[in-house]
Amino acid sequence: MDRLSRQRHIDIYRHLAFASVGGFFAGYAVLCRMGVLANAQTMNLVELMISALTGNGANVLYHLGSLLVYVVGTMLTVLLPRVLHWDARRLCPLIAGLMAILLAGLPEDMNVIVSLYPIFFAMSFQWSAFTGADGYTSSTIFSTNNTKQTSLALAEYLCDGDRTHLRKVRFYFFTLVCFHLGVTISFFATKWLGIPASLLVLPQLIWCYVLVLCEDRASACAIA
Repeated sequence: MDRLSRQRHIDIYRHLAFASVGGFFAGYAVLCRMGVLANAQTMNLVELMISALTGNGANVLYHLGSLLVYVVGTMLTVLLPRVLHWDARRLCPLIAGLMAILLAGLPEDMNVIVSLYPIFFAMSFQWSAFTGADGYTSSTIFSTNNTKQTSLALAEYLCDGDRTHLRKVRFYFFTLVCFHLGVTISFFATKWLGIPASLLVLPQLIWCYVLVLCEDRASACAIA
């Protein structure tokens, strides 16, 4: 296997590993915190508007806090490398690990939205630090666009028979598989441990960190 091919394979493996982490946090939030998906902002912003329209000031503040946390997490992927020269890609699994440890200690009866701030932060950082792999733009924290791209690529293949579309199908399909593997892991983890189950994502994050280092090394070798 030549250097560029090896770099491409590591790139994909890293992407799939983070997809599993994204699935774990998504499943954990839904299972442990009343069905709230904390990986994205769509539902949070909808509930913010509903709370504002119904005059529920407390909920407005909770949802605004969630939005702020998400925005800050996203902005830090730009600010930290440019201001402090820190590598956001290497920081990402470390931040997610710290958030997982924090989640494990939060009381079960606290406000649901506030209890998910660590996930809002970790997933916004992950989404912006890693935008895809192998030339494809792909989220590792939710499934909508991955499902869309799988469907489009399959339709293209059925129309023209060009097997290059199958490469795209495989990429997005296995992203979905790994994401939902993470959901599956979170299901059994939360059944076993409840709130502290967030700690069981730590081995996955260690593997993600190793793959980031391997990817950087392969990239350096390819350039050399």
